[in-house]
Amino acid sequence: MQIQKVGFTTQDFFLLRQQTNKDHLHRLRLFSDWLIDHGGIWYQPDLETYRDYLMYDYTGRDNQPLTPNSIKAHLATIRGYYQSVLRDNRLRDVLYAQTPTDISPADKKAWVDEIMTRVENAIAPEAAQVKVIKRQDTADEEHIRLTTEEAAVLMDAPGMQTIMGIRDTAVISLLLCTGLREAELCGLDVPDLRKRLSGETALHVRRGKGSKERLIPYGNLSWVLNIMDLWLQNAGITGGAVFRGFYKNGKSVRNSRLTTRAINQILDRYPIMVNGELRIVNPHDLRRTYARRLYEAGMDLLAIRDNLGHADSRTTLKYIGVMDVEARKPPAIFTQPRLPEL
Repeated sequence: MQIQKVGFTTQDFFLLRQQTNKDHLHRLRLFSDWLIDHGGIWYQPDLETYRDYLMYDYTGRDNQPLTPNSIKAHLATIRGYYQSVLRDNRLRDVLYAQTPTDISPADKKAWVDEIMTRVENAIAPEAAQVKVIKRQDTADEEHIRLTTEEAAVLMDAPGMQTIMGIRDTAVISLLLCTGLREAELCGLDVPDLRKRLSGETALHVRRGKGSKERLIPYGNLSWVLNIMDLWLQNAGITGGAVFRGFYKNGKSVRNSRLTTRAINQILDRYPIMVNGELRIVNPHDLRRTYARRLYEAGMDLLAIRDNLGHADSRTTLKYIGVMDVEARKPPAIFTQPRLPEL
């Protein structure tokens, strides 16, 4: 069947269902803009060409190319949106309103069904597949795990001469001392800082990944609460969100809590030397640092897993990183051939 152009625009299609998830909204806007720029239309989503665009032409944060897993996430978001709209009867109503007026009801239905089927075929999982290489090892420079000395330098970087410096020190210190995800940090309220677990002071994560609640004992890292108290006192915060932004003057504290993007921007301001190279760390680097340093200090793997909120110890081991490099270093089983004199 020949499909004539549908008057329902690409912009209309991507506004049919509102998105609240910022990552999903970003991915859908990116795809919608790409589709329009390339003369495409919503009912002909060329995911293979878009996949290649993400692979070879698009650069994300810090002008870095997307990883295969990120590309898969982009395509999954697009497929998920299309599937949700295809289940929405409003789309069929719109399409029926667009059908030619001089055809029979049966032909109208066939016309609508044809468009819906073509879209379903275009977004099928087997279309635009992305190969993800399984990696046994990850190079040190890809995932940062700070040494104790490097962590101390990072915590000292903001300084505590200003209220913003105190807040940033509190953010960095709490990430290092609890292994929180950035979203969990943003969601903290004042009462969450001091809960009890078997008589020990602990941090309360009310809603972690997968809607999982947990308590993280501070143990010998409870000194971080002194920095938290200093921040709360200087910011005049007695309840509600722990971490908040500032107004433009950099001194007056807002009522709204920080976003995950703001947490990353805070860390962006404090690059440090790691293995002789100036690096910017992110919240997950500090989470990996927490796991690695605890493991090296002799803490039980299952205890680290519970503190991080992982469901599987294998995930925790990935955060800890490779620990058996010395055992894997080959002995001198060969000798080097004699090199010519230059």
